[in-house]
Order: sequence, then structure tokens, then C-alpha cells
Amino acid sequence: MASEMPSGQIADLDWLLSGLVQRVPYTRSAVLLSADGLVKSVHGMDPDSADHMAALAAGLYSLGRSAGARFGDNGDVRQVVVELDSTLLFVSTAGAGTCLAVLAGREADAAVLGYEMAMLIKSVRSYLMTPVRQAAGAPYTPGL
Repeated sequence: MASEMPSGQIADLDWLLSGLVQRVPYTRSAVLLSADGLVKSVHGMDPDSADHMAALAAGLYSLGRSAGARFGDNGDVRQVVVELDSTLLFVSTAGAGTCLAVLAGREADAAVLGYEMAMLIKSVRSYLMTPVRQAAGAPYTPGL
């Protein structure tokens, strides 16, 4: 859930998402999420919608990984695009264990949006990584 992330960490990344939404015409909102569906940062959505988008995007990303394992020579997921009647949804790998989901109106230039997402990710990839969580029931090890 969005409320589980430390507020300082969310605020640190909000400006990146805001800049992306402002640069690409007809872009509505963006969510940075962990690959397991937890919101890391959001722009243009209320907390409930962001949580829903993160869960949905994590599912799409997981389906893409499964398709890559079965039909794509175990290739990594670069991007999943869902085209609806009035909306485009992009989900891209944003770093180890992290995805970027962006909603845009149908009028948006998909090539420009995809490019801007890729450039944002490339420029700050090391800051977007989500560390692997400790397995449930595993003993706590300080410093990990």
C-alpha cells in the first residue's frame, strides 16, 4: 500500500514522475512500484487508485515475464502496453525489482511516451531499484 512507504522516499521520487507526466502531452498519471505490487511513488492518482494500479501493473509485468520464459528465450520484460478505447497503459521495467506504470489518453504519442519512459529509467535506474525482501519466517540479520 502507498501508506507503507516512508514518506521521505516517496517525496524523493515524485518529481521524476511529475516531470514525465508534464513532458508528454495527454499523459495522466504515473506510478513507480515494486515488482510485487507495492507503491513506491505516485503522481496524478489518489492512494487507492495508486494501490490498484500497482497491483494491476505487477500482474501485467508477471504475465510478461511468464511469456518471456515460455516464448521469448527467457528474455527480460522491457515493456507491456495495454491499449484500451480511451487509454494507453504502459508498464516498463525500471530497475531491479521495480516497474514504472504510466496512464495516458488515447491521443498521446505512444512512441514519445515510451521513449521518455526509457530515458527517465536510464538516467536514474540505480535509484529505482527495490531490494529483495527477506523471506517470511527467516531470522532477522542486522545490516541486511
